Amino acid sequence: ERIANPDSILYWAWRNKIPVFCPAITDGAIGDNIYFNNSTKHTGDPLIVDIAQDVILIDRLAGAAQKSGMIILGGGVVKHHICNANLTRNGADFAVYVNTGQPFDGSDAGATPDEAVSWGKIRKDAPKKPVKVYAEATLIFPLLVAKTFAEKFFKTKELLNGSKECNGKVSH
Repeated sequence: ERIANPDSILYWAWRNKIPVFCPAITDGAIGDNIYFNNSTKHTGDPLIVDIAQDVILIDRLAGAAQKSGMIILGGGVVKHHICNANLTRNGADFAVYVNTGQPFDGSDAGATPDEAVSWGKIRKDAPKKPVKVYAEATLIFPLLVAKTFAEKFFKTKELLNGSKECNGKVSH
């Protein structure tokens, strides 16, 4: 809400009531700042980050969903966190992975959607075949959004407005 910047993915997540999870928030500089903010030398209010609550919430959301889809940018802990949440509902219905990980190195990022199907993280009977895009996510994701979600959004907007033109701007 405070971002108020339509160029931000977090802004649009907030506008559409889509929760955003960060399972590895304690890794790196943010984790260091949480520590320093809660150390005995800090005099202000402590900053409490409940990562267990993140796991509980994402698992409940996935378990209660009529349909579940995963768009996973990157790999590692984020991919693992989202895929595991879908175990509680016998797998996601849709999945798109975008990362540069290759299967030969044995990394989580390199694993293909077929590996997730074998664990029950993606449904064997998924309506659409899961896809892995081998590319750098920050370059490809905006293009994917522009060609899919944004294209549908602007076509719907044109139909609602009765206009054949669309200037590509989002009105608020």
